[in-house]
Amino acid sequence: MLRRRYDQRVLVLVEVRGEQRDWDEAERVFDQRGWPVVAAFVRGEGASRGVLREAPLARLYSVEVRFFGARNRRTELAAGWRVEQLARAVGLEMYARRCELVDRDREQLTGWRVHTVDHRPPRAPAPGPLTRMARLRRAVGVSRARISERRGYHDTGMVVTGTASEARRLSRMNLPGGSAPGAAVDVRPFYGRERSHIVPRREEDGWQRTFRIVAWLLVTVFCAVVARQHSGVGVWVWAGIAVLCFVGAARVAYGLFAVGGRVGSLLVCGVTAVFFLALSSGMGTEDGRAWTPAQMLSVFAVTATVGGIWLLVRQWTWGEWFAWAAPLVFAVVVSCVVASGSVLHALYADGLGVTPEVLDVPGIWQATSAVKLLSLLSYALLVPALWGIAKHVHAPFVSPVERLGVPLYVCVQLAVVAVCGLGALDSAQEAVDDFRTAAVRKTAPPSYFGVAPEWMCVEPTVPAAKLGSRGGVLKPGHPYLSFGEAGGTVSLWDASAGGPLQMPAEQIRLVPAADGRVRCTFSYGTLPMDG
Repeated sequence: MLRRRYDQRVLVLVEVRGEQRDWDEAERVFDQRGWPVVAAFVRGEGASRGVLREAPLARLYSVEVRFFGARNRRTELAAGWRVEQLARAVGLEMYARRCELVDRDREQLTGWRVHTVDHRPPRAPAPGPLTRMARLRRAVGVSRARISERRGYHDTGMVVTGTASEARRLSRMNLPGGSAPGAAVDVRPFYGRERSHIVPRREEDGWQRTFRIVAWLLVTVFCAVVARQHSGVGVWVWAGIAVLCFVGAARVAYGLFAVGGRVGSLLVCGVTAVFFLALSSGMGTEDGRAWTPAQMLSVFAVTATVGGIWLLVRQWTWGEWFAWAAPLVFAVVVSCVVASGSVLHALYADGLGVTPEVLDVPGIWQATSAVKLLSLLSYALLVPALWGIAKHVHAPFVSPVERLGVPLYVCVQLAVVAVCGLGALDSAQEAVDDFRTAAVRKTAPPSYFGVAPEWMCVEPTVPAAKLGSRGGVLKPGHPYLSFGEAGGTVSLWDASAGGPLQMPAEQIRLVPAADGRVRCTFSYGTLPMDG
């Protein structure tokens, strides 16, 4: 049987009502989920004698429910939700009568390296009074021995964990199946010196407190950045909020260790806050620009997206995979599937009233615009990321038994995707507006992912009566913005008419112009400009 990964273990007293086949089915699904059954007895017997009324058609199972998620005050509730979800899935009358967290948080034991002590000078000095030089030589020998021990020159390779006294006894113990103790040995801590007055908290508890400290400090920096953008009363309001947030971080840091270490924790918290504030003010950067609230919110959004997606992916079930992969696949497909040029180029061409084929964009620029579109649509991943964070902390609205959870997720996801799509439309529309403005002002328009129209003088090579123009009448004295040639047709932009003009490539010749204000002249004379 494959080992199932999990974060939390909760001992749940599950009551299954029915007949023998229902109990067999319950035991089967427990085993299928990887939930070991610790004990089983009829209701009113065993541990439930005198607690619950006797019911021959009800059986109690002491089941260890295992699942992903954080350890908080809703962990036991999450175990009950999973039992209820299982009951609905298999169609059994099943109830979680008691949920108790199995606390298996790991203690952070001090690590020690074992080393020999033959290099140490003898403890008992030679008989008789010691001279000053002898005492000096002895002090030098002791110092050299300590330095060589700390540098690991005399390590045996053995590693032990525990307190200092436990570590010494373990290093000298005759381990069954191992080698017998050899020469006299002693131990030294992995890092620096042992601080017996500091007792760290258990592993997960310590990590949760560290995360809360970092979160408080980041909120402190954000409030300070917002205060820097304000003036007057707003500065004091946001600065006060920043101070309160720092007090919250210091309060958590004060209890970071179970015993001792309070001064050091507060010092590290303060130094970290100063570092974050200096970083946000632009200190140490080349341009010296301070962070803006929008930049910090973007950083928070990216961090939340990456963290939330990871919380979903690590569980690796089909439902969770669909929750985060569907928006990503949508973004990739929409940005990479090309009908006539990329999606952004098609929107740009539609805004100018031309077809995407007219733009004739190189493949490298189509790929670049696809990456741009992907970055715009990537904000849709924020919804499944927040969903993953909510599931990790066992939020009630995303519980497995909440019937409105999935519809709520779908509605929010569709709304965010629609907003991201509007962002893509705004990008193309902004480029179209810039192009029209440049055409009216007769200046060089900005390029848009490889589309770089240029001012051209258009010289007819056939009589005017034979010109096959579409969309207007060619005025040779005026320069036109040219999109280039595609399929034997030259697409121009008539600034005066505000629309496209297409000419057969074999009937005209294009001559570059400095801008839209020049007068186009050709070898047969100067052509007057209207107006």
